[in-house]
Amino acid sequence: MATIWFYQLLRSGLEDELPKLLEMTQARGKRAVVMAGSPERVEALTQHLWTYRDDSFLPHGSAKDGSPAEQPIWLTEADENPNGAAYLFLTDGAVSEKLDDYERCHDMFDGRDPQALAAARARWKALKAAGHELAYWRQKEQGGWEKAA
Repeated sequence: MATIWFYQLLRSGLEDELPKLLEMTQARGKRAVVMAGSPERVEALTQHLWTYRDDSFLPHGSAKDGSPAEQPIWLTEADENPNGAAYLFLTDGAVSEKLDDYERCHDMFDGRDPQALAAARARWKALKAAGHELAYWRQKEQGGWEKAA
């Protein structure tokens, strides 16, 4: 079973935090799949990962680029793992039926949005009932993260 970490974004948005987590993923020598809510969101995240910092970028691709086996980070709206990733990042409330294909899943949601928070709580409850190992991380006001559960 996959270990699933929930990330409650309170201070900054997905565009700020996703690149940091993907950088840590690459530093560990792991591949990632980022699952977004729509093709348009995939394209927006793809563009963001090329430009989020002036001195860096994260090598990645999507269906638009092709060659998934060559991509260390694959962005998609589909429930797929075409690059043999160990880590899955769920955004925009996306859910996967293939969690056991990964070592770890990162479920990132906007904790300032009551609907996103309620949906994350429902996912937590279902995953816990299914026997997954779960952890809950919440952004601190002064920066960083605190483990909440």
